[in-house]
Amino acid sequence: MSMYYLTVFEKTGEKLFDEHFEAQTEQEAKEIGQRKLEENHWSDKTYRCTSALGKLILFGR
Repeated sequence: MSMYYLTVFEKTGEKLFDEHFEAQTEQEAKEIGQRKLEENHWSDKTYRCTSALGKLILFGR
């Protein structure tokens, strides 16, 4: 399992959410991140999901 980080920002730069989670693959991490965004109605916010190595998995602005 690898560690991934999901961060959501307000347009002002204020951090709304910052959480880490584990996933087997990058695809699974992308799905988990997308699900968390939809559940919390953050899809219209600026967000990023990165791997522990810094690879960008999911991004929205």
